[in-house]
Amino acid sequence: MLAVIRYSVPAARTGEFLAQAHDIADTLAAQPGHIRGRVTRSVDDPELWALVSEWEGAGFYRRALGAARMAMYPLMTLMINEPSAFEDVARA
Repeated sequence: MLAVIRYSVPAARTGEFLAQAHDIADTLAAQPGHIRGRVTRSVDDPELWALVSEWEGAGFYRRALGAARMAMYPLMTLMINEPSAFEDVARA
């Protein structure tokens, strides 16, 4: 299962965002069911960022969000409100 949380980050907040995003990624990585994760930035829009993680299943991801709630709180105003959980339907 793939999780993508996108953020719209003004250039002036990039440093703050990166520090907090790494804290979130570390918190998620410590949770059961976590496979891998990364912080990414759009190559076309430098203010568009994503926290991408892979999980053994949606239940693991949803429980991990609860554990990471406090770490995620400072960036809530930058989050793009959209679905974040995606299931694999095909692999190449």
